[in-house]
Amino acid sequence: MMVGQFPVKQLSQFATPYYYYDMDVLRETLQVMRSESQDSNWHVHYAIKACATDAILKTIAASGVGADCVSGGEVRAAINAGFPADKIVFAGVAKMDSEIQYALEQGILCFNVESTEELAVISQLAGNMGTRARVCLRVNPNVDAHTHAKITTGLSENKFGIPLRFLADAVRLCYRLPNVVFLGLHFHIGSQITDMQPFEQLAQKINQLVTDVEQLTCIDEFGNNVQAVVTHINVGGGLGILYEHPNHFPIPNFKAYFATWRNGISLRPNQHLHFELGRSIVAQCGNLITRVLYVKHGENKQFAIVDAGMTDLIRPALYGAFHRVENLTHPDDEEQLYDIVGPICESSDVFVQGYKIAAVQRGDILAMRSAGAYGEIMASQYNLRRLPGHVISDDVQ
Repeated sequence: MMVGQFPVKQLSQFATPYYYYDMDVLRETLQVMRSESQDSNWHVHYAIKACATDAILKTIAASGVGADCVSGGEVRAAINAGFPADKIVFAGVAKMDSEIQYALEQGILCFNVESTEELAVISQLAGNMGTRARVCLRVNPNVDAHTHAKITTGLSENKFGIPLRFLADAVRLCYRLPNVVFLGLHFHIGSQITDMQPFEQLAQKINQLVTDVEQLTCIDEFGNNVQAVVTHINVGGGLGILYEHPNHFPIPNFKAYFATWRNGISLRPNQHLHFELGRSIVAQCGNLITRVLYVKHGENKQFAIVDAGMTDLIRPALYGAFHRVENLTHPDDEEQLYDIVGPICESSDVFVQGYKIAAVQRGDILAMRSAGAYGEIMASQYNLRRLPGHVISDDVQ
C-alpha cells in the first residue's frame, strides 16, 4: 500500500519516531535547482544547518554544489561528506579560534565576517599560521523580509552583520590588515521567504552598495593607496517552501527566485554571485514518522497523542510553524478534528490544534510532512528521550 510516495508497510516496521528522507524528491529538487541556476559566475552553497544527515550531505555534495557552514563542526561535516574546500563558506557571529584555525587549515573559499572585531582575530590567527584568510563582509542591509520575527536576520535590530554606516571603515580595515584578502560582500535577510519582493529590494540595495564600496580608496598594509574591488557577492538564501501543499508543490519556486536575481543584480564579468540555500533544498524530502499512542477525548476536543514530541520536531513549539500531517495507516477514513500533541511535559508540545485528518486509532502511523529542514538537526534529549533516528528511502526495500 502506498500513500503518495510512502511505502507504508515497510515504514511501519521501524521504531518510531524517526525521520524518513525521500531521496528521489531530493535528487529532483537538486536537478531543478541546478538547471535554474546555470551561469558560469553563479555558485550555490547548501546551508548545512538545515540538515546534516550523512546521506543527505553526500548526495548534495555529489551534485556539485558548495557548502555554507556556521560552525567548525559543519565545516568538518562538509569536508567529510565530500564538499571541496574551495566551495565552502563559513559564516556565524561567534566563530571560535579553533574553528577559524581548522577552516584555515582546510583552505576554505572564504569567511563571511560579521564584525571588525572578528576580522582582526581572523587576521591574527591567519598570520600565526603563515597564511592569509579570504573574507567577505556580511552587511546588515536593513531590508525587511516580511517573515517570522524569529527567522528574520537583515534588520538593523538583528545581531547579524555589519551596520551600513560602518561598512566603509570595515572595508578599509580589510585592506590594512596584513593577513586578510577582501573578496566582497555577503548578505542574508531571513528565511522562509516566498514573496520575491524582499529579494528585489535587496538586489537594488546591493547594486548601490557595490558601487559605493568600489569608489573607496583604501591604504594597504604597505601604505599604498588602492581602490577597493568587489569580486564576490553573496546574497544568502531564504527561499521558502509551501508547507501546506507538499504533495502538489514538492519543488520550491527556484525559477522565480533565480530570475529575480538574474534581473535584479548588475553583475560585471569579473564578479561572482553566491547563494546559500538550505530549507528549499531539503525540506520537502524529509518527513517525521510517528505513531499514535492514545486518542484522548477531552471535554471540548479530542487529542491524538503521538510518540514524537517537540524534542523531535521543535519548529511548531519554537516558531508556531505548520507541518501537514497525514494518516498513513487509514488515509481514507472519514476526517475528524484533533489536537495532535506529543508526550513532553510542556504545554507547548503541540504540533497542530483543531486539525482535520483521517480518523486515527492507537497504533496508526502518521507522517509530519516537509520536515527535512530544521527537523532532525534541531532534535534534543529533553526529558531524557532518545534522539530520533532516520530512514533513507534508498535503503527501504
